[in-house]
Amino acid sequence: MADQRNESETAPEALKQWRAAERTVAVARRGRLAAQAAAAAAQEAADAALATAEASKAALAAATLAETSASKTAAAAKLTVESTLIDVAESETETSFAEVDEAAARGKYRAAAARAAEKTS
Repeated sequence: MADQRNESETAPEALKQWRAAERTVAVARRGRLAAQAAAAAAQEAADAALATAEASKAALAAATLAETSASKTAAAAKLTVESTLIDVAESETETSFAEVDEAAARGKYRAAAARAAEKTS
């Protein structure tokens, strides 16, 4: 039956149908290209999301390491402060003993000098 209708169509009608079919094909091709572009964009978005997730994991790991390092640095600084305070206390004690020794030596020298002066007078 379609063959009978095709035989009875005029050239202008056939041309009109051909042009309509061409437009339909052009629209379908544009639709396919748009769908392909959308699929490519979706893939890029998925890849970017995965990269962002990986970067977030790396940032979290780096932050965790930084926190651990900061805690260790704070503990080392605390030990240094305590050690330095002990050194200061020991230094003050040594200075006090040295001052006592110096005062005793000065007293002995003055006594010896006084005895020597008595002998010469």
